[in-house]
Amino acid sequence: MNVPRLAVTLGDPRGIGPEIVAVARADARVRARAELVIVGPSGTVVPAEEEIGAWRAGGIAAAAGRLAGLAIERATALALAGDVQGIVTAPIDKHALLAGGFDFPGHTEMLAALTGSHVAMMLASERLRVVLVTTHIALHDVHRELTHERIVECAAITRRGLQQLYGIAEPRIALCALNPHMGDGGRFGDEDDTLLAPAARAAHILGPFPADTVFVRAMRGAFDAVLAPYHDVGMTAIKVASFGSAVNVTMGLPFPRTSPDHGTALDIAGQNRADPASMIEAIMECARFSEAMVLAKK
Repeated sequence: MNVPRLAVTLGDPRGIGPEIVAVARADARVRARAELVIVGPSGTVVPAEEEIGAWRAGGIAAAAGRLAGLAIERATALALAGDVQGIVTAPIDKHALLAGGFDFPGHTEMLAALTGSHVAMMLASERLRVVLVTTHIALHDVHRELTHERIVECAAITRRGLQQLYGIAEPRIALCALNPHMGDGGRFGDEDDTLLAPAARAAHILGPFPADTVFVRAMRGAFDAVLAPYHDVGMTAIKVASFGSAVNVTMGLPFPRTSPDHGTALDIAGQNRADPASMIEAIMECARFSEAMVLAKK
């Protein structure tokens, strides 16, 4: 049986990306599930396993960020050309990416720009799925980016993603409130009543519900996904629930893209201490999503 062909970027070469990719590539489950194309910068596809560990940029952040950015560009080009059916990305350092000449706050935004797509960032595990309505921005900018239109768009992308990637015909999507206790009748802000509630109705999703209960309800099976209004409320929930086993999924791209749920871990890189579990899970999920997208197009 043919298995999906997936591009795997090595991430920031100063971090744990190269080593967890090497371990994942050697894993029997991965070998049975996908053919991996290990992607370096500027068109370089690394063919041999022993070469992965040699892909290093030293301690210079700008050089590391440039290598990481070029690899993302190359993997995206392969996916758009149909040479691979999906992309799995190892962690990058966002500061290094900027220093290397790529003015994007993260993978999600860069992939959206490279493909001209409207996307949503989801962190998913067996216990919980969380989608970020706003992603890598300062907390004081959330009020500007959290709009009626963005909530509705994010809900629509999430609905299509759950249908296409997970086979959920009628997804139950909940919206997490912005303010403590949903504003408590306006005492702690009125955005949940004046912005989030109307957007939820327009998007045909449930809520808003208070942040201190909505994720627990989702983990108990009430919802298939929760839309989080800002980065940390959603990321904290998924990482407390499933750190090390969750997968980052970009919905809305013309191909599946996944990544581990952790960062570059520069402090332990090269010490053989990095846990490859989330990278392995990301590859397995990307393979499954690739097959689901092929079936959806038939």
